[in-house]
Amino acid sequence: MAIVEVKVPQFSESVSEGTLITWKKKPGEAVAIDETLIEIETDKVVLEVPAPAAGVMAQILKGDGETVVSEELIAKIDTDASAQVSPLQVTAVPAAPAPAAVAAAPAAGGNKGDVAMPAAAKILAEKGLSATDVAGSGKDGRVTKGDALAAAAKPAVAAAPIAVPAAPAVAKPLPAVAAPVTQSLGERPEQRVPMTRLRARVAERLLQSQSTNAILTTFNEVNMAPVMEMRKKFQEKFEKEHGVKLGFMSFFVKAAVAALKKYPVLNASVDGNDIVYHGYFDIGIAVGSPRGLVVPIIRNADQLSFADIEKTIAQFGAKAKEGKLSIEELTGGTFSISNGGTFGSMLSTPIINPPQSAILGVHATKDRAVVENGQVVVRPINYLAMSYDHRIIDGREAVLGLVTMKEALEDPARLLFDI
Repeated sequence: MAIVEVKVPQFSESVSEGTLITWKKKPGEAVAIDETLIEIETDKVVLEVPAPAAGVMAQILKGDGETVVSEELIAKIDTDASAQVSPLQVTAVPAAPAPAAVAAAPAAGGNKGDVAMPAAAKILAEKGLSATDVAGSGKDGRVTKGDALAAAAKPAVAAAPIAVPAAPAVAKPLPAVAAPVTQSLGERPEQRVPMTRLRARVAERLLQSQSTNAILTTFNEVNMAPVMEMRKKFQEKFEKEHGVKLGFMSFFVKAAVAALKKYPVLNASVDGNDIVYHGYFDIGIAVGSPRGLVVPIIRNADQLSFADIEKTIAQFGAKAKEGKLSIEELTGGTFSISNGGTFGSMLSTPIINPPQSAILGVHATKDRAVVENGQVVVRPINYLAMSYDHRIIDGREAVLGLVTMKEALEDPARLLFDI
């Protein structure tokens, strides 16, 4: 018998612990090398733990929802055992009901097979259903996991005295380390769901920002027509040449960098009684993900081309949806940009992302009536908002910094010539 240990990956210095979400394998089940065994949620990212070797899951030492630290032993794999029988089928997690109790002998007139697969048997047992009540679609009439889920989703014949409406469907629900608790209050149901570690961390940092920074917000409006015209003119050639679409965010990133170069305090941070001026420009882009708000960092944005920025943003968006962003991609940053306009926001006051001292809020571009040369004309206007830490940034630098961004966007040729 050869035992291979499964350990928690090494966390970065900024992450001290994580939470096990849900084991994908149980003791006694076959495991393929590099197959994902469990996901670990930290306050920044969700890490996948792959199987270091093929074999049989011999033992699980840490159950769902438990807290773990770097390099901690959480399971063991027997590389010599068979998937049918394993002498080490011991687990700290409560064992699932025996499939035999669910896959009982068929009643008269029942399905031909009426035998539930192991995963289906567990679901049926949890829902108090019998395999004889479910039409199996598997081989020889076996009840598959899909059959069990479909049966569990059907409303019960005998309704409870007080019906509780089902919660609204969510495309990809947030993972919870504990099962949600639903309270029946007639037509006013409530559901209590524990915060994920990521959501709790976001809440903590936002409260920290509000309590430690002297936040003030300045606003300005930008005529986006020049950017829209340039984008329309070069979109097709740009995409053909670089394999990525030319979006608006690369213009906002370049405009922000221009302002940060001109007013370095906007790119600074507070460390005790010191002001730390950063000689580099790492721009955080706030991205919504199924697990919550994350802010991946575009490193050295001043040295990147429009195409480089667009490719990086596209990669961040894809990784955020899949929960694949690494801790390194989420750590650091000297300035942030939040684009509420993608959701239709007209105006907002963004909250600073500590330890940064300023953040730019971008909103939806809409046709609005404005006055130019004494005439009322219609222009595509975007309202920009920049929140800043008034402890180190005076109104003059904040306002002029936002004006610099406005001027760069209204005359995008400035961005090409760095003027």
